[in-house]
Amino acid sequence: MSTKSGHITTASRIAEPAGLNQHKKTLHERIVDEIKKFVGLTIYLWIMFFLFSVHEFIVLSKYQINYEFWGLPVVNALVLAKVMLVADDLHLGDRFKERPLIYPIVYKSMVFAVVFICFHIIEEYVIGVFKGKSITESVASIGGGSLSGILSVAAIITLALSPFFAFRELGRVIGERNLRDILLLKRPQSPAD
Repeated sequence: MSTKSGHITTASRIAEPAGLNQHKKTLHERIVDEIKKFVGLTIYLWIMFFLFSVHEFIVLSKYQINYEFWGLPVVNALVLAKVMLVADDLHLGDRFKERPLIYPIVYKSMVFAVVFICFHIIEEYVIGVFKGKSITESVASIGGGSLSGILSVAAIITLALSPFFAFRELGRVIGERNLRDILLLKRPQSPAD
C-alpha cells in the first residue's frame, strides 16, 4: 500500500475494497442487504417526494386550490424504491461504469428521472380514471402538461437523485464501509492541523 506522509493514497484506497473480504453472501445476508437498501431508498425517496408535495401544497394554496394527497409520497417512495431495486438488479443505468464518476452519477440520475416520470404519468392516469378524467387531463398535472414543464420536472428529479447516486457510486469505488466511516466517524487530525 503506497503512502504519502503517512496517508493512504487515493489509488491504494480505491484498489482496497475489491480484494478484501470477498466472500459469497449467505441467503440471510443477501435478504438483510436488500431490506437495508429498500429502507434506505424508501426514506430518501419519501423525503424527496414529501418536499415536492409541500412545494405543490404551497403553490396551489396561493390560488386557493386544495391539495389532497398527503399520503401519496409514502406510497410513491415504497413503489419507486422497489422499482429502483429491480432496475438495479437489471443493471439499468450501468453504462459509463468505468468512466470518471461524474458520468455514471449523471447518467443514472437522468435514467431514473425518466423512470420516475413514466411511473408518475401512469399514477396520474390511474388516479384520473377514478376521477373520470381523460389521459390528457391527467398528464396535465405533471409540470403543467407542457413539454417544457415535464422537462423541468425531469431536471429537478435528476438533480434530486444526484446526491443519492453520488453516494452509491463513491461507495462502489472506495467501498461502502470506507464511505460510511468517512461520513459518520470522527476523522483523525491531519499533521498540518
